[in-house]
Amino acid sequence: MSGRPTVYVETTIPSYLTSRASRDLIIAAHQRLTHDWWRFASQRYELYMSQIVVDEISRGAPEMATSRIESMRNIQVLPFTGNAVSLAADYARLIQLPARAINDAFHLAYATLFEMDYLVTWNMQHMANSLTMRRLTAYNIEHRLHVPLLVTPEYLLDIEEPEDGTK
Repeated sequence: MSGRPTVYVETTIPSYLTSRASRDLIIAAHQRLTHDWWRFASQRYELYMSQIVVDEISRGAPEMATSRIESMRNIQVLPFTGNAVSLAADYARLIQLPARAINDAFHLAYATLFEMDYLVTWNMQHMANSLTMRRLTAYNIEHRLHVPLLVTPEYLLDIEEPEDGTK
């Protein structure tokens, strides 16, 4: 790692980067903020994703899947770890995720186990919200695990990281 802050890039980021401009004003604003952040993200941060992200962005219409995959071509894929399976199960119970959202627990587990500074997402329902952050923080402190910050690209646009690599 380069000393730059580390960011786990969750599936909503390539989705917002590559989708057609939304007519919904909030989604359109999220898309714009994602594009604004993405322009400098690789210079300011070490970017990572898991195979879960690769699998998720590979689904759907072939043309859109190709576009999502291409947008993430330079992002490092974290290696599989069996610890993610049990931690994701714990997180799914802790956050009370529906079965269809189990991958969200895996994103949290990878960001924790690989000690990412941030997990960047637009998934406010299961990840970037205060309840999840409180539960994740309490659980991780109790189990002596790293606590990544769950943030949106907008948050990362609003902060300036020190240039000397300190956090």
